[in-house]
Amino acid sequence: MTDDLPVLRGLLASGAPLTWVFTGDSITHGLIHTRGARNYVDHLHELIRGDAGRVQDTVLNTAITGWRADLILGDFARRVTHWRPDVVTLMIGTNDCTTQWLDPVIEPTAFAASITEVVRRVRDDGGIPVLQTPPTVDLHHAPDRARIGEFAQVIRDVAAREGVILVDQHAAFTAFSEGTGPGNDDMAWGLLDDAFHPNAAGHALLALEWADALGFDAVSSPVRTDLAARVAVARHPQWPPA
Repeated sequence: MTDDLPVLRGLLASGAPLTWVFTGDSITHGLIHTRGARNYVDHLHELIRGDAGRVQDTVLNTAITGWRADLILGDFARRVTHWRPDVVTLMIGTNDCTTQWLDPVIEPTAFAASITEVVRRVRDDGGIPVLQTPPTVDLHHAPDRARIGEFAQVIRDVAAREGVILVDQHAAFTAFSEGTGPGNDDMAWGLLDDAFHPNAAGHALLALEWADALGFDAVSSPVRTDLAARVAVARHPQWPPA
């Protein structure tokens, strides 16, 4: 097992230009549900090449709406290898976990094998993998995604076993929803555009969580200040009132 975070910090400290690839499904693709606002990869592009001053870095988004881990593996050359990335961030699982739209359904063990294979291929190509759990889902309106928590745990387990940097977006969305009051059903309504696609504020939180996990946490960052404000505005009042 390796620990990738010190390796990444060493690369950042060296000043060498890096190529960052973000891939996954519609959440990373980031269209429609932000209603014209930036998605989280766009925010991180500004953070990396703007606030952090890494102007020679390249930030790429190769995610495709509706995709799953097995599909990414089947198109790995185009989604990842072609760009010769130094860092590859994968957020996946929202489509993989459905019990309605796939025949046969994907079992957690098969999903774990796919995530592990992504990690292996990224490392074999000389890159650093970063795994993200998917956000929470409004299960009242998307009951076929009831296994989302189980699939998020699979990603946590693979990250722990393989020593991969983990961004636990599922936990962040869960924490956001706590104490939101009667009728809200502990859902992160302020972060969602529909049952499972983050809205503009949701993408702001995704960007902040990634930045925190990877060490882009300078308090002087205008991007971080803006993102934090967007999340604060979206937060529901606590219940009962203080």
